[in-house]
Amino acid sequence: MFFMANLTLVYGMRLLPEGEVKEINDATLKLANGNEAHVTMHVLEGSRKQIEAQLQQSLDAFFDIYPEL
Repeated sequence: MFFMANLTLVYGMRLLPEGEVKEINDATLKLANGNEAHVTMHVLEGSRKQIEAQLQQSLDAFFDIYPEL
């Protein structure tokens, strides 16, 4: 058995009418050690069901990147 660290997942959500978003920029995080990190923002469009399915696929893919978690 390996040690699993406690983690922090940073994310944000906002629903807007389709076609309303003009530009998306990365979010900047200020870390406890004084450094900055960036979070890439993503856009999902469609019906509620389509957005939920896309979000679940994105979460699955994100954690596939880090199989040790």
